[in-house]
Amino acid sequence: MVKAAGILTIIGGIFGIVSGAIALGVTTLAAAVTGMFGLEAIGGGFLALGIIALIAGIVTLRRRAWGFALTGAICALFPIIPLGVLAIIFVAMGRREFA
Repeated sequence: MVKAAGILTIIGGIFGIVSGAIALGVTTLAAAVTGMFGLEAIGGGFLALGIIALIAGIVTLRRRAWGFALTGAICALFPIIPLGVLAIIFVAMGRREFA
């Protein structure tokens, strides 16, 4: 269960990083054209959530810190909801496997 949770969290993190980078680029370009700044936070937020999820997925595979693994699974929830829900369930079910 924990291995599946780690893989799902890593996939969610990668998707969050890619979608965050795209959103950040598009909103920055749109802000430069229209002069409406402040939308960059959306892309930056997804990028940050993706980075946290990616790191937490690695921690989950190593079975180090259960709290951080759960945090990463929650961060993986935002880019891809079904994948994040499964990651949260698997991390919660595998709590005993963590050191």
